Amino acid sequence: MKRPSTAGVTLIEVLIAVSLLSLLATGVLLAMRVGLGALGRANDRLMSNRRVAGAQRILEQELEGFLPTMALCSANAEGPKSNLPFFEGQPQSMRFVSTYSLEAAWRGLPQILEFQVSPGEEGRGVRLVVNEIPYTGPLSTGSLCFGFPPRFLPIEVGPHSFVLADKLAFCRFLYLEPAPPPAYQRWRPDWTAARWPLALRVEMGPLEEDAARLPIVSVTAPIHVNRQQELTYADDQ
Repeated sequence: MKRPSTAGVTLIEVLIAVSLLSLLATGVLLAMRVGLGALGRANDRLMSNRRVAGAQRILEQELEGFLPTMALCSANAEGPKSNLPFFEGQPQSMRFVSTYSLEAAWRGLPQILEFQVSPGEEGRGVRLVVNEIPYTGPLSTGSLCFGFPPRFLPIEVGPHSFVLADKLAFCRFLYLEPAPPPAYQRWRPDWTAARWPLALRVEMGPLEEDAARLPIVSVTAPIHVNRQQELTYADDQ
């Protein structure tokens, strides 16, 4: 007599198999979630580091593109105009003409650059912004100064301003001038001399330290000027 077959699985075995499969699927999903989160954080840090490096490279090139120019300033619209070196150097603002532009880099036309330190978002820290104004000659630079002795108009930060650095604990401008021995040179926080400085420095510090991100460093650029201010050149006409 043939015995009935006993092959098959019980209900308990099915429940165990389903539970193990659920645990395995949960582990895979958790591993994928952790991996995607790590990938996202790494990508955010990479993009942040690229922005910092790019912004500092732009700032350095803007400073190195310093172009010595003159400005036709007057006490009023109808008064006589004075041909003066165009440069504004304050602890929190700076103006000069550069051969480097954000839109066309070294291939574009010279631009009047206006650097300004402004409050950061929600009042946390400060940020460094820059405005670009096309340079068309001494009249374009002269439109930014007024009075006697000449003073500069305030720099306006608006929607067209480009943010070079954000989330800074501090940002200040320094200017290198000749000094008597034994120093020969010294940095000062403002510039009032009727000549151009020997070098420009932008000192910055991050608002929050993060070892995983590229730190913001200060930028220093020498000014190579080989023209005499008391002489009139072709581009000053």
